[in-house]
Amino acid sequence: MAVVNEYSRKMKVCGHPVRLKLLCHIYRQGDPCVTNLWTSLGESQPVISQHLAILKENRVVDSVVQGNRRIYSICDDFIREVIAKMVAEVGEQGPC
Repeated sequence: MAVVNEYSRKMKVCGHPVRLKLLCHIYRQGDPCVTNLWTSLGESQPVISQHLAILKENRVVDSVVQGNRRIYSICDDFIREVIAKMVAEVGEQGPC
């Protein structure tokens, strides 16, 4: 039952439309920096940073600093697989 609860928690965290779009962009762009994310999504930097913080707090994404850039990646295998299937289904230019 603990595993089901953990998957449920992760899916709730990722279910927000902005967070789902972020995860798709991270997956497609191969570890982008935060600037790439907020410019490609058309959202303000504070909004994107807030959603990234939630994903990071819940151990869905991780980040590393490279020079003056913070690079994000999906660190949760379960979520990465879900996003990969979603991206494959909608195609490279889909709404995700």
